[in-house]
Amino acid sequence: MSSYGPSCRFARRMQALFFSLLLLLFIPAAHAESSDPARSFHVMPLPRSLTVQSGQLTLDAHFHAGFDGPHDARLDAALSRFLERLDRACGGIRRAQAEVAPSTSNTLTLKVAGPGAAIQNLDEDESYTLAITPQAATLSAATDVGAMHGMETFLQLVTMASDACQPPAVTVDDAPRFRWRGFMLDVSRHFEPIDVIKRMIDGMVIAKLNVFHWHLSDDQGFRAESKKFPRFTEAASNGQFYTQDEMRDIVAYARARGIRVVPEFDIPGHTSSWLLAYPEIGAGEDIKALPTVFGIPQAELDPSNEKTYKFLDTFIGEMAQIFPDDYFHIGGDETAGKGWLENPRIAEFMKKQDLKTPADLQAYFNRRLLPILQKHGKKMMGWDEILNPALPKDIMVQSWRGEASLSQGAGQGYAGILSAPYYLNIQKTAAEMFLADPLPASTTLNAEQQKLILGGEACQWGEHIHAETVDSHVWPRLMAVAERLWSPQSDRDIDDMYRRMRVASLELEDVGLTHITGPEKLRRNLWGAAHPEALDILAAVTEPVMFGDRYKGQHTDALTSLDRFIDAIVADPPARQEFAREVDAVLSGDGHGDSQAARMALRHRFEQWQAAAPQIAARAQVSPRLSDLGPRAAQFSALGAAGLEALSYLNDHACPASGWHDAQVAAIDEAAKPSGLIRFVFLPDMRRLIDAASSCATKSN
Repeated sequence: MSSYGPSCRFARRMQALFFSLLLLLFIPAAHAESSDPARSFHVMPLPRSLTVQSGQLTLDAHFHAGFDGPHDARLDAALSRFLERLDRACGGIRRAQAEVAPSTSNTLTLKVAGPGAAIQNLDEDESYTLAITPQAATLSAATDVGAMHGMETFLQLVTMASDACQPPAVTVDDAPRFRWRGFMLDVSRHFEPIDVIKRMIDGMVIAKLNVFHWHLSDDQGFRAESKKFPRFTEAASNGQFYTQDEMRDIVAYARARGIRVVPEFDIPGHTSSWLLAYPEIGAGEDIKALPTVFGIPQAELDPSNEKTYKFLDTFIGEMAQIFPDDYFHIGGDETAGKGWLENPRIAEFMKKQDLKTPADLQAYFNRRLLPILQKHGKKMMGWDEILNPALPKDIMVQSWRGEASLSQGAGQGYAGILSAPYYLNIQKTAAEMFLADPLPASTTLNAEQQKLILGGEACQWGEHIHAETVDSHVWPRLMAVAERLWSPQSDRDIDDMYRRMRVASLELEDVGLTHITGPEKLRRNLWGAAHPEALDILAAVTEPVMFGDRYKGQHTDALTSLDRFIDAIVADPPARQEFAREVDAVLSGDGHGDSQAARMALRHRFEQWQAAAPQIAARAQVSPRLSDLGPRAAQFSALGAAGLEALSYLNDHACPASGWHDAQVAAIDEAAKPSGLIRFVFLPDMRRLIDAASSCATKSN
């Protein structure tokens, strides 16, 4: 049980709320001086153009939304979902929609030229215009998909003001910068249930993403039911797979929301699951069981065997009936070819075909695979390794190697998308991903080559995720990638991006995502109490270590329990920006107004750290799942004490004792080292505070 009593908990919460309100009142947001009117609102991604008019539209008991012109069942369903969410924001909308006569002038009129392509593709027109006046609103779009995007923008514009639900009077003219705006989820290493997939798609709708890339096979598991080859799921799935009906349901669910589904079946490497089920198409490796250790096991299909291509022809034909999208992702990454070189028959085949390296043999394999894909109406898509001059220019390259590799492919005439900067599992900050651009301003590509850069795709690989916490690995940081792929290249305001992302985060939770509540639930489980305040305080200012550090430090594999403190915290938490703003205000102020509010907020933080640390240390001694937090708890307490001392020196204009600065810097450096699989997010700004407190010249001003 927590050592806090109910009255003490209430007092602390009220105190925390007080300081939060002080910050809102006295520390101005960084976007306040922006001349861009879109930045006055919470729309994310930023529209291409937003013009503010005078006044607001009040949504009241006379609200009615309707169509001017044709509309299909998909658009009807989208409007129904829109009305449910609008009702949740405003109240009374569904009742008004039902009771107001349809003949009444619409509050919101939708004008949609047509439904769009029967199978959504790269050329889908996703543009829309939204005109809101104090009297009514009109949403116009060429297709259902554009109309859905416009409805998301309308929802984000709605605010409660003067006891009324009101979007501002604005004119929005919007369209995406890139045609391919995707999210890839790996369900092979850790299976994710259908409800996880659906709520991810619901989040993608808010983010205006349009491609769900489903990584369905890898060494650790084959997740798609094949009725032609039933041993895939009998022997190579551990009983965790999607039936064909479930996959069709996901395709339909995504289609209803304007999102394409691109399946990935990784070949010719990463195929342990393939060869466990069907060893006859392998290069000779003896696969006895699904590998539990992550990495790149030696397992490759046999490109020299004609049976391999007959097998793939049948399999791809079967999957093509489930996944109607133009593109079929073949993976193609990290195929070392060691098994090929060790197999005398394959080595002889390479010699006869004048294939000198495994890369040459993989290119041969892809040349043979291409007409099979084309036979079934598919275009080839794969990772960087498929790029080869022997393949035609209509393949799609997904770059995990970076912008330079993507540009190189475009320079050779190949279309591609960027993923390297958008690997969510590497624990990058939203700012880092937001600033990474598939087509940076510095590009040397000419106009025609630039057209070959189709967009990008954020990737969540499955080594460290499971259903309870996968959302927190993805959201809300995926919103930053979505904005980069939708909004103008000139959109570079990090502070404003974070401001809007924090609002979008709550919107995402409201449609069913669990990126906030999932980690909270796990922390309650770890603490063994309903109110794990001490653990929450530590969680607020920590994030997981980098992917590689966790892999090495925890020795993770497919059997590792993902239920430690590292699984109950999130990458790039809000406290990183909050702490930095507070330190900025203290160091730039005069001790009054904003500066004083920030000092009070920081003091409260440091006192919380000191109060929480001994409780965490005590739990670490008795709980195996928290045992690695002991050293971090001691550092947490020491850093809180250092922060309080720094504020005292700054407030009193006093110089610390000789050696104080060096001792605190040493403590910060020690806290920056890997420990407990977590890292503090505030250390650079804590160092600034310590440096300022040690500068007598600063304090004498």
